[in-house]
Amino acid sequence: MKKFTRILSLVIVVVMLGSMLAACGKKRADAPTIDTPLVVAYSRFSEKFSPFFSDTAYDADVAGMTQISLMTTDRLGQIIMNGIKGETHVYNNTKYTYKGAANLSVDYDKDTDRTTYKAEIRKDMHFSDGVPVTADDIIFTYYTYLDPSYVGSTSLSSYKIIGLKEYQTQTPTAVLERYTQYAKDIYEAGPDHEWSSSDAWTQELQDAYWAEIEAFGVRESQAIIDYVTNNYADNYAEPFIYKTADEVRANEGLQAVLGMVLWGFGDVVCAEEVGEDEECPEEAGYKFIAASGDEYDMVEQFPTAEDYNREITLAYEGDLATAWEVEAATNNTDILNIVETEFIKEWGPKDKETGGEGVPNIAGIKKTSDYSIEVVINGFEAPAVYSILGISITPMHYYGDKELYDYENNKFGFPFGDLSKQQSLTGKPMGAGPYKFVEYDNRIVRFEANEYYYKGCPKIREIQFKETDSRDVASALNTGDADAGELSFNMERFKEVMSYNSNGETTGDVITLIKVDNLGYGYIGINADTVNVAGDPGSDASKNLRKAFATILAIRRDVAIASYYGEFASVINYPISNTSWAAPQPTDDDYQLAFSVDVEGNPIYTADMAPEDKYEAARQAALGYLEAAGYTIEGGKAVAAPAGAKMAYELIVPGDGTGDHPAFAIITDAKADLEKIGIELIINDPADSNILWNALDSGLQEMWTAAWGSTIDPDMYQVYHSNNVIGEGGTDSNHYHIRDSQLDQYIMDARMSDDQDYRKAVYKQALDVVIDWAVEIPTYQRQNATIFSTKRIVLSTLTPDITTFWGWMNDIELLETVPTP
Repeated sequence: MKKFTRILSLVIVVVMLGSMLAACGKKRADAPTIDTPLVVAYSRFSEKFSPFFSDTAYDADVAGMTQISLMTTDRLGQIIMNGIKGETHVYNNTKYTYKGAANLSVDYDKDTDRTTYKAEIRKDMHFSDGVPVTADDIIFTYYTYLDPSYVGSTSLSSYKIIGLKEYQTQTPTAVLERYTQYAKDIYEAGPDHEWSSSDAWTQELQDAYWAEIEAFGVRESQAIIDYVTNNYADNYAEPFIYKTADEVRANEGLQAVLGMVLWGFGDVVCAEEVGEDEECPEEAGYKFIAASGDEYDMVEQFPTAEDYNREITLAYEGDLATAWEVEAATNNTDILNIVETEFIKEWGPKDKETGGEGVPNIAGIKKTSDYSIEVVINGFEAPAVYSILGISITPMHYYGDKELYDYENNKFGFPFGDLSKQQSLTGKPMGAGPYKFVEYDNRIVRFEANEYYYKGCPKIREIQFKETDSRDVASALNTGDADAGELSFNMERFKEVMSYNSNGETTGDVITLIKVDNLGYGYIGINADTVNVAGDPGSDASKNLRKAFATILAIRRDVAIASYYGEFASVINYPISNTSWAAPQPTDDDYQLAFSVDVEGNPIYTADMAPEDKYEAARQAALGYLEAAGYTIEGGKAVAAPAGAKMAYELIVPGDGTGDHPAFAIITDAKADLEKIGIELIINDPADSNILWNALDSGLQEMWTAAWGSTIDPDMYQVYHSNNVIGEGGTDSNHYHIRDSQLDQYIMDARMSDDQDYRKAVYKQALDVVIDWAVEIPTYQRQNATIFSTKRIVLSTLTPDITTFWGWMNDIELLETVPTP
């Protein structure tokens, strides 16, 4: 699993805080003893400080300071199953005892083909306001994540929890199965089927199903119209429909015309008959002729989204499943599944067998005592334990409503389908973690010690997360403006740290630097929905277009990464962190350098090629891909783009407006290469990185560069499964907009096994599909560098043996700063 970040990896709550996120007991007699604040330099926040809704690593870290997790992991990422008593594990020849919030267990029953996950929490834990932590808080947390209106980064709802779909559709199992079959049978019968009493369903249900199909088609047709208007009006309005972009944006009918023309469902022609080589007289004007033959004068008559949907239905002769798999722009392509779900939600609860009461709870989630719960799923899925037992325990009385919670009577702290209370507190996290959130003001997040923390009140009274430009972190420690921070590592900053220490080393009298392998990697992304040919993201032509860019970008990685990071990073060739057991290795028989073959599948490079020869070979290979994508090539340059593609594309790089990014040199060199073959790469380096995050949230970005932070299990569902494309109701983490049924199957197959060798082989196939789509160019695997003030932090109190899976904030309650004189 991956989660989106800027440059630093996502340090998930379980990994970053580990045992730190165990809960507190009742208020202790001890109190903070150190009044000197600890100031940690941080990158820009997005103010989504929520255990439910945070997007970036930085926001998640803010929430994580206030939270506890059911799960604790050790320095190798292994789960601590007996957290209450604790477990002793050896690392680096040292014994470490790990304690956490709960005892955990996982039991698979082959006879029933079900897996049961259990958690028993400590009885001495309290939230930071003194309210006890109980199983009711865990139940509330599960129901929030699994509410049908929830949209966030967790993949919890993707697992086959017993009764989950019944609850989300409010339809009992027997009724659910019956209405699922109704939906399938009605679709198979077709829209022209004449209902009779021999049908298993009613006329009302048949009409309702096709009305839902119609509504879906109209919504998706409008989505295409909006998508085309937003992305193509500037370049294609005049040449294709003889109107300016401003005219199109001001007229919904013209928007529909442009969408239908670019998607191949009609043409704009002269309103009068003219010869083949004759120009249309200005006074004649133009009209739009749809694929069906229907005409619109483009003066008083314009097509609508309803008309567009009808054209698609006619073109595919009623095969709507295929139609929307091919035609959809940025929204969900699985029309049958979506319509089936909406159909069941609407009609299942009305069925007489339901009794008008719906489904009151999720059968597979049970509170077994005041301090224990269990979750049961169908089958076995290896990554499930991290999602099911890796949750934060959130305070129901704070994020929910105590008056709306009554477990015995199926009330779970908020109205079904309404998460407005949880969302309203996104900027004000609260939990049972070691620190309490105080405020975010003037670019600083302030925390104060939680005196209810069960491991003892933290010694430092106040911690501040202070927004600091990445290039200023080291100097902030030198001047005393910060005491710790993540160093966005490159050779210049490495030298800067050494310059501050009198011994000329990375660890000295001013700054102490600690390096660990990063659980994540850097990449350049390409949005399949905005970089394609003829509106078909999965076509060979579209893949070839993206491979042209990927080939140029990939060959420029080695020099750029070596220059930026030196020995502290290496180029990678698959979209997975090298820290993962599933990562392909260079010694594997089928290992291949990323984007190193031409359109015919032949190697682009030879071992004895000089760098300049490689760059020229890459440009020629890119031309081959562009030609295969439908570009017109003349004189060694692309001179015209096929329908739906462009001659210029934008790449957003969050370099603080100064080019301070490890991929910036890759991109600037690629820009020059692409210019030589007729393509413009527009580099957008915003001073505010939120411009990138907002673009990704909208789904309208073309190319960008960032980094993924991975979790312990390499599950690919969250980032690459079709369900999670932006706007499709999943995790909204599939920023590539890759929709591939074979990839989806690989992802699910790998989940179903605990055989690591099998899973690694299946993940290799999945990674190959991602490479074939050319939506991601893996760039680097780096080390994390955290720096500390040698003068102002008592380093002997810092948790020892920091690793990829054990961050420096573990045991933060023991950390001490040097008191100010």
